[in-house]
Amino acid sequence: MNWKTAPLLATLYDVAVQNRALSRLGARALWNYDITHLHKAIAAHDMSALTLDIPCGGGLAIRNNPRHVAADLSPTMLKRARRKTTTLVQADIYNLPFPTSTFDVCLTYNGLHCLQDPQTALHELTRVLRVGGTLQGTTIVKGAGRDPLIKLLQHQGAFGNPGTRADLRTWLEEAALTNITLTSSGAVTAFTARKSGTHHSPASAKVD
Repeated sequence: MNWKTAPLLATLYDVAVQNRALSRLGARALWNYDITHLHKAIAAHDMSALTLDIPCGGGLAIRNNPRHVAADLSPTMLKRARRKTTTLVQADIYNLPFPTSTFDVCLTYNGLHCLQDPQTALHELTRVLRVGGTLQGTTIVKGAGRDPLIKLLQHQGAFGNPGTRADLRTWLEEAALTNITLTSSGAVTAFTARKSGTHHSPASAKVD
């Protein structure tokens, strides 16, 4: 199953995620995850930061803010995200159409586990992140009590190659990210990390 070419599944998934009560019950039942952690993280975002949100899905993390760039591979998800005012871009997370060192913050919520190569995706997100910028997200991980469900979803094509919590830390470190924080709830691990290096002050980037 390809999320880009499965509009019905993408729509059903987004409806469930956008419904607070349904998403809370589903996250707990499927992944033993307290989704209030995600909602608190989204609410705490710095509205002044130039932010890339990928995959944005139907716009759970989107705020009415011209400095929030929402990207997704799925046209269905972008159509649903269009309900909220922001800059929308159809983009492949492995080959982002942005210059190096563009964004202050990169967000990637609930997407890495759907990818065949999450490590490469993290390297690409780090590329478009400014030195000193923050990468933040969540992902389902193996080794946290839900491996049979992960294997089932892999067999159905809904999941790619999620790693363990230890794999996630290694991938972040190998992307030259520092100040790594991992916080687990059930089979979901939230992460934040910072792009290291000497800080430069490029002119404000324009995103078309």
